[in-house]
Amino acid sequence: MDIPKYRFYTKTHEWALPEGDTVLVGITDYAQDALGDVVYVELPEVGRVVEKGEAVAVVESVKTASDIYAPVAGEIVEVNLALEKTPELVNQDPYGEGWIFRLKPRDMGDLDELLDAEGYQEVLESEA
Repeated sequence: MDIPKYRFYTKTHEWALPEGDTVLVGITDYAQDALGDVVYVELPEVGRVVEKGEAVAVVESVKTASDIYAPVAGEIVEVNLALEKTPELVNQDPYGEGWIFRLKPRDMGDLDELLDAEGYQEVLESEA
């Protein structure tokens, strides 16, 4: 299972990558694998203000639909419109082209409350 360093992770299988004053968010390799073939992504609305842990998007696969949660509080400033036509990018490149949304955190320090790669690996091992 691919777990890149230099990202933050949640126990609900989202990743967060700080880029300047924003954070790019997607789902982990583990999550996309568990979902199976992604067929639709319901993107959040740009400008929406969200709280940490709030459901902000939905990823639908041939197996199920799964909520995607905000890893930190902030404002959605961009969504990955490519997923509207090519939702399978979530499966093909979950840490790159398959990102879901970008948000501007209320406080970048909130990222410190998330898991690092090692911590996320421990979560996966405890679920196995």
